[in-house]
Amino acid sequence: MGLIKEHNMSKFYVHVAGVLDFTPDEKLIKEMEAANAVEQKGIEEKLEDAKANLGDMEVRDFLLERAELFARIGDKEAALEAYDETMKISSSLGQKLDLVFAKIRLGLFFNDIELVQKQVDTATEMLTTGGDWERRNRLKVYEGLYKLMIRDFPRAAELFLSGLATFTCTELFEYERFIFYTTVLSLVALDRKTLREKVIKAPEILSVYDKIEHLPELMNNLYDSNYSGFFEALVGISSTIKADYYMCRHYNYFVREIRIVAYKQFLESYMSVTMESMAREFGVSTDFLDKEISHFIAAGRLTAKIDKVGGAIESSRPDAVNTHYQATIKQGDQLLNSIQKLARVTNV
Repeated sequence: MGLIKEHNMSKFYVHVAGVLDFTPDEKLIKEMEAANAVEQKGIEEKLEDAKANLGDMEVRDFLLERAELFARIGDKEAALEAYDETMKISSSLGQKLDLVFAKIRLGLFFNDIELVQKQVDTATEMLTTGGDWERRNRLKVYEGLYKLMIRDFPRAAELFLSGLATFTCTELFEYERFIFYTTVLSLVALDRKTLREKVIKAPEILSVYDKIEHLPELMNNLYDSNYSGFFEALVGISSTIKADYYMCRHYNYFVREIRIVAYKQFLESYMSVTMESMAREFGVSTDFLDKEISHFIAAGRLTAKIDKVGGAIESSRPDAVNTHYQATIKQGDQLLNSIQKLARVTNV
C-alpha cells in the first residue's frame, strides 16, 4: 500500500482489490486518479509541443514517458497501446527491443503468459536481423524466466546458466535472486556431472550463493550424498520458495522433482538396499519412505521394485539398447497400422 500510494498506482490498486477480494477505498482511488491526470496532462502538453516544434527524437521520448506512466500506475492495456505507438516512431533496433522488453516486464508483472510468450518470440525474431551483444544476453534471462513460469525447468536452467557471466537484468531481479533461480533449477534439471561442472564449480555462483539461506547446504549435501542434510536443507529453503513470486506456483512440483533426483542418485549405488537403511540415510521413517518410493515407482519415475516381504528396494538399471529397440518396434507397429488404414481407404 505504501508503494501504491507513493506512485499513485490507481489501476493496480483496483486490480489488487479484485484479486484479494476487498473493497477499495474510493476516496484514495479518486485522489490517485487526479494526480495521474495532472501528470498525464503535463506529458500530453510536452508531447504536442514536441510534435509542433521539435524532432522525432523528442516526440519519442514523451511517448515513452507516457507509456511508462501507464505501466507504473498498472494500466496494462493503455501501456501496451502507448508502447506500440512509441514503437512506430522508433528508428533503431535497440530502441524497439527495449520496448519489447518493457512489454515482457508488463506481462511478467500481471502474470500474462500469452503476452510474455508473444513478446519473447518477437524479440527473438528481431535479433535474427541484428542486435547488440548486451540485448541478446538480456533476452536469455527474460526467456529463461518465461520458461520458469511455464515449468520448463531444463530450458530455463540452460538459459540462466548461459547468462551467468553476463547478467545485467537488474530491472527484473537482483543478482542474488538470479543465482537462486539458476541453482535450484539446475538441481532438478542437470545430471550430477554437469551440475558439478556448471554450477558447483562456477565462480559466479560461489561468490554469492552463501548469501541465500539454506541454498549452499541444499546443493552441496545433494552432490555429496548427505541425504539427511539435504532433506533438512530442503525443509529450510521451502519458505524461500513459497515466498518467491515466480517459484511459489511450482512449489509442490519442485519439491517432488528434487526428491526424485535424490532417490535416483541413492538407488544408483545399490542393486538392493533395505528400506530401513535407506530411511536412516534420508532421516525419515520407513512408512514415509515406503509410501514415497511406491508412488514414484508406480508413476514410472523410479526404475525399482519393493520387496515388501524382505523389506528391501531392488533397483534396476534400464538397458539403453533394449529401450531403443522396444521403442523402434512400437513405432514400426504404429507405422504399419497407419499404412494399412491408408491402403483400405485408397482401395475403396
